Amino acid sequence: MAAVTKKTTIGEVLARDINTAKYFLDMGMHCLGCPSSQGESIEEACMVHGTNADELVAQINAFLGE
Repeated sequence: MAAVTKKTTIGEVLARDINTAKYFLDMGMHCLGCPSSQGESIEEACMVHGTNADELVAQINAFLGE
């Protein structure tokens, strides 16, 4: 399975494993159920929430690789 990137949408990440939601919640993104957030890329979400996209992608890929 391909690695998650900053261009991967939140919806794609959650579809791969719903347990990745904790990483978005930890960064302050509490609107995961919102339809617009599902089409937002990780990079876009991190810009809005003032967090580091590279760190989030690394955490998600490490989790998915376990």
